[in-house]
Amino acid sequence: MKRVAILGPGLLGGSIALALRGSPGVEVGMWARRAEAVEEARKLSVADLVSERLEVVVQDADTVVLCMPVGAMAGVVSKILPFLKPDALVTDVGSVKQPVTQALAPVLQGRALFVGSHPMAGSEKAGLIHARADLFRGATCIVTPEPNETASVAVSRATEFWESLGSRVRLLSPARHDEVCALISHVPHLAAAALVNTVAQQLPSAFDFFGPGFRDTTRVAGGLPQMWTEILSENRGEVLKGLRALISQLEVAAGALENLSTVGEKQSQGCSLSYQKLSAFLSAAKDCRDTLRVG
Repeated sequence: MKRVAILGPGLLGGSIALALRGSPGVEVGMWARRAEAVEEARKLSVADLVSERLEVVVQDADTVVLCMPVGAMAGVVSKILPFLKPDALVTDVGSVKQPVTQALAPVLQGRALFVGSHPMAGSEKAGLIHARADLFRGATCIVTPEPNETASVAVSRATEFWESLGSRVRLLSPARHDEVCALISHVPHLAAAALVNTVAQQLPSAFDFFGPGFRDTTRVAGGLPQMWTEILSENRGEVLKGLRALISQLEVAAGALENLSTVGEKQSQGCSLSYQKLSAFLSAAKDCRDTLRVG
């Protein structure tokens, strides 16, 4: 890894550049579409080379990282094909993997090595100004080879790349990645947005009293709407399945509350069935949450 080309100067692209900055023997190039973004990257000194010209950044790169919205990746890849080294690794940071793999793998076959990546290290904040050199340290990065199709050398090099930034690498197929991320990222984003919208519509004055619970639960709702609309649309099948499962769980809680006449209602054999169901619902969630590796 002597030269890394980062295509896109946002939070993730900027954080990759900062994490690599100063690495012995590694030259970092960054491409930005807009002149204003190029100027910002140069002022912040995030890379050795910053340019609006794709060929200048990609030429002779050993590793190329696509750090733009997933819908823009195919167009950018078509432009860099003539400048890619045959043994260059091309990977990405997209939150959805099946559409990206289906679009890029056939185009790059025989032209470069390709495997998808998804560092689980984003933020509701966007833009180069929020980039951090330690963003990937200790975070999980999912590398997504296609079974029996992706070259093992591509997987090995992508793994080595993300581990060099401090990430823990896990392997999933593109299809399983999208199923997993729908449940642990995409549906939670919609749930957070729904909670904020519920308060806004039911009792906006309640926002004057929120504490850390509401703040932490809804943090991701501050993400860029345009970006998240694209992510949710690209993974709509898995997101819909996850949403229906979430609604089913909420219906269980609602049903228990509807049948509970008073909190702590007692029967001769102890708590009412509804009270027991509500308690079991919360206990199951706590027990599972307590086993998670968080923070």
